[in-house]
Amino acid sequence: MALQTITTADYTLYPSPRNTHRVVFEFQTFVPQPYALIDLPSFELAGRCSLFSAHRRADGKMGQLVTFELEADQQRFERLFVPD
Repeated sequence: MALQTITTADYTLYPSPRNTHRVVFEFQTFVPQPYALIDLPSFELAGRCSLFSAHRRADGKMGQLVTFELEADQQRFERLFVPD
């Protein structure tokens, strides 16, 4: 089954097949490392979140977009995430 591409004003997104929620939430963090392993459950976030492979339209940069339902979860992710 092919995954559906999501196009926003800022990104072309490709949902991770491991997403529980395939929603682009309000709070977003772009990770410029397209091959970094991001294990969202290990961050023990309080709200819902989703992960996408992303093409940033402004500069053509490839990476990953992590979106969060809660701003506190975004802050926690940005504080704890270390690219491998």
